[in-house]
Amino acid sequence: MQYLLLVYTDPELMAALPPSEYDRLMHGCITHADELRAGGCLLGSQQLEAPATARTVRVREGAARVTDGPFAETKELLAGFNLIEADSLDDAVRIAHEFPWIRYGSIEVRPVRDFEAVRRRVGA
Repeated sequence: MQYLLLVYTDPELMAALPPSEYDRLMHGCITHADELRAGGCLLGSQQLEAPATARTVRVREGAARVTDGPFAETKELLAGFNLIEADSLDDAVRIAHEFPWIRYGSIEVRPVRDFEAVRRRVGA
């Protein structure tokens, strides 16, 4: 089954990291991801640009609105993601614990829905 690991970081904790420590953690994160990819577990990963570069799009009462930045007011901001293959939710949580960013925010582990099953169900 596939799981999406959504990586959230606390900007204050990240800003307190010395650049050399950030680089050390990022290097470890990337090499760990390479190992997971080589083992067939990691299907894709990507780091996101800062939330200030985002736009949130919504339609309410027929009116489209585009606002700067993320929608939610929260201390932790979405920084990236990893799409993995794991045997169970518990296994996916174990894999999430291996990434250093859990010390500077959190990682939400969410099962990926079988979209092809949804497509078949709705006849699309």
